[in-house]
Amino acid sequence: MKKIDLSKVKIYSLKERKSKVKIEDFVRPFKKESRIVDSLPRILAGKDWQNLIKLLLLAYKKKKPIIFMCGAHVIKCGLSPLLIDLMRMGFVNLLALNGAGPIHDFEIAYHGETSEDVAENLRDGKFGMAEETATFLNQTISEAAKNNLGLGEAVGEAILQKKLPYARYSLLAQAKKLGIPVTVHIAIGTDIIYQHPSCDGAAWGKTSYLDFLKFTQSITNLGNGGVVLNFGSAVILPEIFLKAFNLTRNLEYEVKNFTRANFDLYNHYRPRENIIHRPGESKDSKGYIFIGHHEILLPLLYRCLIERMKK
Repeated sequence: MKKIDLSKVKIYSLKERKSKVKIEDFVRPFKKESRIVDSLPRILAGKDWQNLIKLLLLAYKKKKPIIFMCGAHVIKCGLSPLLIDLMRMGFVNLLALNGAGPIHDFEIAYHGETSEDVAENLRDGKFGMAEETATFLNQTISEAAKNNLGLGEAVGEAILQKKLPYARYSLLAQAKKLGIPVTVHIAIGTDIIYQHPSCDGAAWGKTSYLDFLKFTQSITNLGNGGVVLNFGSAVILPEIFLKAFNLTRNLEYEVKNFTRANFDLYNHYRPRENIIHRPGESKDSKGYIFIGHHEILLPLLYRCLIERMKK
């Protein structure tokens, strides 16, 4: 069998070729006066991270909404102080949580501790059966439903009214003090609250639905520079976002050219499709995915924003 003849292969100079990586894009060794974001390589995720920081700063300057969605692991990883500071700085204009969010937030505010050993307590049916958590939240939500209050607002207000000892660490309480809306999006049966006889499912449904309407209203202003960040919600919040986004289009709001970013340990289907890909119909609408631990990525994001604000 004959072998291919390479004598007529066409070659050209490396200097004529377009290359994707250049030394000016390399990482910069960190110096005392350096900023973290400027030290990153301008390549792949490093370049995406730098772009996201610029777009967040631009949204801040233009007074466009910055919506921060997160699963409860952000609270359980001890990151609430950073989020509270970002709210104070104006980098969070609406905070959206899943149903576990208020549970861990209350336990931190009340007891300074949260997150039980599920496997251990599951053996004898004690998982999720803490009395104070269920009593406080179920009573609060029942009253909120009677008064047509949203779930997030009601819990934040109740933590402040009860003067819980660690309320300074509570996302919902501090957001209430700052006048920043918190919306909570539940799925009946997913959280420990629904195991307790004090639970009123209709009240939880009503107050969470009111939060969904608030959340949708916030999306109407995202166009032309707003930002949506999702930390660690793989199912609930991406689905909530998609339906809310669709409603704004159905009601003929112009919600285009805004930034989305998802942060998680894995590149999950729903955040990737519902938040990053499906809403990004124009070339000016940016979507980014960052893979990593919340307890590393959120402090990094916070520090980058702090450094740029000091400048």
